[in-house]
Amino acid sequence: MRLIRNPFLAATTALVIGIAVGMTSGVRADNEIQLPVDEVRLMSQVLERIKQSYVEDVTDEDLLEAAIEGMLTSLDPHSDYLTPEDFQELRESTSGEFGGLGIEITMDETGFVRVVAPIDDTPALRAGMQSGDLITQIDDTPVKGMTINDAVTLMRGEPGTSLVLTVLREGESGPLKIEITRDVIKVTSVRSRMLEPDYGYIRISQFQERTGRDFEEALESLHDEAETELKGIVLDLRNNPGGVLQASVDVVDALISEGLIVYTEGRLANSESRFTARNRNPSRDVNLVVLINGGSASASEIVAGAIQDHKRGLIIGTQSFGKGSVQTILPLDQSHALKLTTARYYTPSGRSIQAQGIVPDIVVKQGSLTQNDSDAFYKEADLAGALENPNGEADEGDQDSAAETENLAENDYQLYQAITVLKGIAILGQRN
Repeated sequence: MRLIRNPFLAATTALVIGIAVGMTSGVRADNEIQLPVDEVRLMSQVLERIKQSYVEDVTDEDLLEAAIEGMLTSLDPHSDYLTPEDFQELRESTSGEFGGLGIEITMDETGFVRVVAPIDDTPALRAGMQSGDLITQIDDTPVKGMTINDAVTLMRGEPGTSLVLTVLREGESGPLKIEITRDVIKVTSVRSRMLEPDYGYIRISQFQERTGRDFEEALESLHDEAETELKGIVLDLRNNPGGVLQASVDVVDALISEGLIVYTEGRLANSESRFTARNRNPSRDVNLVVLINGGSASASEIVAGAIQDHKRGLIIGTQSFGKGSVQTILPLDQSHALKLTTARYYTPSGRSIQAQGIVPDIVVKQGSLTQNDSDAFYKEADLAGALENPNGEADEGDQDSAAETENLAENDYQLYQAITVLKGIAILGQRN
């Protein structure tokens, strides 16, 4: 089966096929103006010399396909030439089921493959892959000098088969060997639960076609589960590499009642779009904290940027990845297409996050909080003969909630800080 093919093949904020046909005509019109005759002649001479003198026979098809791939990869890391297999992979990854390891990758400037983010509940995440890892070797084959396609081909394989990735990771003294067993990846993009009574948690691992609908259902479910009323939600976008643009728009639309969500600008008129909120507000203006990190990219940054610009909630965590471009699928024929960067997207205030990312309102790095096992202070209840509280024993539910909060502090410090901030917002709101 497969790993995701090119940087952000599934994580692209794509306008996808809907506007592709309309844009293709514009591209052809530009090409018909004038071809650079001297450069085309030079390319023809290079092809001919390779065919005549290269140590092995090379077909015209292979040479021309390589030339096309070279043209696109020289533009930016996200433009690509899609073969029929690639096009099918794109459809599978945005629909939520595909085969492979479960990591989003890009080619690093060092020549190695960099992990943008491992996807939730996939072999890569279970094996311990992390955002920012540099893959230097696939089994016994060095990655240096490969194209992204070469690396992906080596990582492909039947579910149940294994491979070993050699990884360089910041903070580690030497290379790590990580064995991963390939599997069919089924991504559930939205998960939700109650963190504490009246405080909910929604995790979006990737933006897929039905993420917006699933997000609204999760909101409604949390409202129903709250003991009194839902006082706040943590929206977790950490290690979310992006996905379908419309899905990110739908999520923001569920959180704000009016205003601009995101807009795109490019050279062609068809690449310019504006997305605004509808006056529905299924979130019921519940207090909101959004968690991001360096693995939050593309569509995740659209959501975080819109929430930040509208001051709808607080952004907590670390600076996001910084992918602020839009890719469009441009069909060439029935079986081949280009994935071409056609626009940049901007947050409602006009910010481009390209190569900069979203800077959180409150920076919280991931870590663990070690708490003292014992309390050094005596309390009234510890004194001999102390009067009992007339209201009886403390509520077991409160004790369970406190224990879960302590567990968060040790296992997910960023989430612990997010729920702490959320409680503070709720308390201040009640007092005002």
